[in-house]
Amino acid sequence: MLGDRTMIGVISDRRMVGDHPFQMVGEKYLRALVDAADAYPVGLPSLAEGFDVVDILDRLDGLFLTGSPSNMDPAHYMGDPSRPGTWHDAERDVAALALIPAAIRAGMPLMAVCRGFQEMNVAFGGSLHQHVHEVSGYRMHKENPDDPLDVQYSPVHLVEFTPGGLLERITGVSSAQVNSLHSQAVNRLGEGLTVEATAEDGLVEGFSVTDAPGFTLAVQWHPEWKVTSNPVSMSLYHAFGEACRQYRSRGQEPRQLAGQVG
Repeated sequence: MLGDRTMIGVISDRRMVGDHPFQMVGEKYLRALVDAADAYPVGLPSLAEGFDVVDILDRLDGLFLTGSPSNMDPAHYMGDPSRPGTWHDAERDVAALALIPAAIRAGMPLMAVCRGFQEMNVAFGGSLHQHVHEVSGYRMHKENPDDPLDVQYSPVHLVEFTPGGLLERITGVSSAQVNSLHSQAVNRLGEGLTVEATAEDGLVEGFSVTDAPGFTLAVQWHPEWKVTSNPVSMSLYHAFGEACRQYRSRGQEPRQLAGQVG
């Protein structure tokens, strides 16, 4: 029944449209949660003030961190200042870095892609390459913006799953061809994170939180793109959705735990 679907919070971008700020979530992320995780997605505003993490988590069964064209401010990981013209979203930075540890400590299932993957690494003390394609030894990981969307989001390189790891267990395969649409990437992996996937050039493409009490998965690629036609992507969202249903079935216990997050 539709009424039995879980409620998954989805972080929003804060973007200016003309002179007005808007809270935005890409429809492809929402659609994937509906179609592949069997969930109701709920947009969470990224507000500079009045953002009560505990109060929001108390009403959710899961948390999803989307990709975005904006970059994390390198001040959060003591990186070099961004190049002029770099798109930042200070409000989202604040929201993500508050939500991530609170959700994990509450045992709430958490899934993250692209920018969300980078946010999770920084939340655990990791750092980022701001332009990974300019770092010796790494391939071109960003898309050509002049290509049609189907070309931009087409599989372009292989990722190997850690033997016996979460991704291998979820998908039942040892590797997958994935898309690649990012300039930022993991430089130093955050403390307490377990590598779940690597690209052929050695770049970390997936990780989980080692001692998290609940389901956690972060991937650098975009499994939401045409998710229903990709068995590997479907398996990721199905596993996340099932974890959210199990979390919900635990009743009031996780909510009481979330309320203790300080």
